[in-house]
Amino acid sequence: MHRTSRPRTDGARRRRNRCAVHRRDTGAGGHTERLLSDLPGLHALGLDRDPSALQIAGARLAPFGNRVTLIRTRYDGIADALEEAGHPAENSVDGVLFDLGVSSMQLDRTERGFSYSADAPLDMRMDPDLPLTAADILNTYDHGPLAAILREYGEEKFASKIAKEVIRRRERTPFATTGDLVELLYAAIPAPARRTGGHPAKRTFQALRVAVNAELDSLRAALPAALAALRPGGRVVVMAYQSLEDRIVKSVFAAATASRTPPGLPVELPGHEPEFVSLTRGAERADQREIDRNPRSAAVRLRAVQRPTDRGGS
Repeated sequence: MHRTSRPRTDGARRRRNRCAVHRRDTGAGGHTERLLSDLPGLHALGLDRDPSALQIAGARLAPFGNRVTLIRTRYDGIADALEEAGHPAENSVDGVLFDLGVSSMQLDRTERGFSYSADAPLDMRMDPDLPLTAADILNTYDHGPLAAILREYGEEKFASKIAKEVIRRRERTPFATTGDLVELLYAAIPAPARRTGGHPAKRTFQALRVAVNAELDSLRAALPAALAALRPGGRVVVMAYQSLEDRIVKSVFAAATASRTPPGLPVELPGHEPEFVSLTRGAERADQREIDRNPRSAAVRLRAVQRPTDRGGS
């Protein structure tokens, strides 16, 4: 578990209700297993769109029996998932944990096409039933939409040039593997840029993955649903691994923790207090000890908010 996330779950130790663990790597099950072990009264609802991830989670979490319910859905399916599990969509859970992005399991399974470190089919679907793959985008999108994906979802400053080279290359041979794309990116990105900012394929692979899985749209819809699901005292904790996700979380949490009193009034009106309070000062990061133990934690940005206990609910 990420070191800074443990204090955000401490309050749940005093409660006997449910925790919706809503995340991208339920398949690994590590966070969920730790929470269930530490909190004997906890019931966990694990959500993942990847059926293979749910299968792995089911095996790992089997010792906890009916304290765990696993449902195949996207982030923004939390309200329906709660109702499917027999809980109201609002005011019913003590905690929601989002662990965003691609999971370690998905990265390590090269055949999924998420990693640029090995040649594999250009897939990148978290849900294998999705109709669109990364290869489809590269082989069919016009220059404008393709460049927009690379620019907006990958923050790639060479987006237009890369899109132009993609179209030129696919006219000869369609893209089929991650190796095809990596080879093109090495040729399209200027040498000075390749020597800084990490692997030259990093931003393009991120952009395609986000587009294929509609990750940002799902997150925008999921966060309000998660906040609505909280009981008084309940917490939403989000672990984001790239700036696009973190900006969305920051914006939603800022609105949730803002006063509802009209601007310009000298005092806060009764009943217009913020609906939530922040538990983190900005985005918390892993310390060096955690990074040494788990290098992938270096990228994480953790934010958390809580619904106050002294107003509304029971």
